[in-house]
Amino acid sequence: MKKRIVIALGGNAIKQPHELGTAQEQMKNIKNSCQQILQIIQAGYEVVLTHGNGPQIGNLLIQQETGIPQVPVQPMDICGAMTQGQIGYMVQQTLVNGLKTYNLNLNVVTVITQVLVNREDPDFRSPSKPIGPFYDQETGKRNQSEKGYQIKQVLPNGEKPFRRVVPSPDPIRILEGKALKRLVDAGMIVIASGGGGIPVTLNDRGELEGVEGVIDKDLAGEKLAEAVGADILMILTDVNKVKLGFGTPEEKDLDKIDVNQAKRYLKEGHFLPGSMAPKISACLRFIEYGGEKAIIASLDKSWEAIQGQEGTHIIP
Repeated sequence: MKKRIVIALGGNAIKQPHELGTAQEQMKNIKNSCQQILQIIQAGYEVVLTHGNGPQIGNLLIQQETGIPQVPVQPMDICGAMTQGQIGYMVQQTLVNGLKTYNLNLNVVTVITQVLVNREDPDFRSPSKPIGPFYDQETGKRNQSEKGYQIKQVLPNGEKPFRRVVPSPDPIRILEGKALKRLVDAGMIVIASGGGGIPVTLNDRGELEGVEGVIDKDLAGEKLAEAVGADILMILTDVNKVKLGFGTPEEKDLDKIDVNQAKRYLKEGHFLPGSMAPKISACLRFIEYGGEKAIIASLDKSWEAIQGQEGTHIIP
């Protein structure tokens, strides 16, 4: 029986921190990122893809501000939908082209995905999700005073450890979940819940409404894994293994941990909020839901990670 895997690509798989974010740069990065994913597909895994959009939606919001007053500003949920379509198109086209080299005739489809959240989620009062470019302290303070951004330090050190943060409500469920499972059951490669999905709530009339915020793509990816009945959740990022004491002299790689160990490390504060902490939380939720295992690995080691040779493996 084929194993079904949800693979979550980080936003930096599409735009590197030092890049401008041109279409050419992003397509090149996606092509590189998809090489190992194509190996996983060729090996017989049923693959569902999701992706981040932090750099992309950050740039889009800057474009929105720059266009005032000639072009009306679009709200953040609309911008999230725009990036779903943009990134989904690029990944979809890259996979279709790549599948030809393996003589695989598989359908690839991108689904614009809405994710239900709670209107009373505490993150609307205390935003936590980093988006857009990284800043040094001076630039961060200037953007905070001039543009009204909420700025937080998201890295322990470095020249540019600060970033804008926006509300990141906890995902409740993916509204298109049943349709997505049918597509995967039919043998299609599905790209869904891009950028964590579009956050929506129910209003007093029971109607769906978009809200300002960006759902963490890893937590939403876990909900996607539940919805499609995945066996494995793999989160690809810019580090090959989860670390204890990240950025300190006591830094230590973790190869394999069980749920209880992961919970203890998370409680002890080993993982940064807005960075590794939500990835660990997503893995824990997936295992507790009934998943076989979760993997956190770097983009260029995904094939080796599937084979158990790289990455951090979280097991029941």
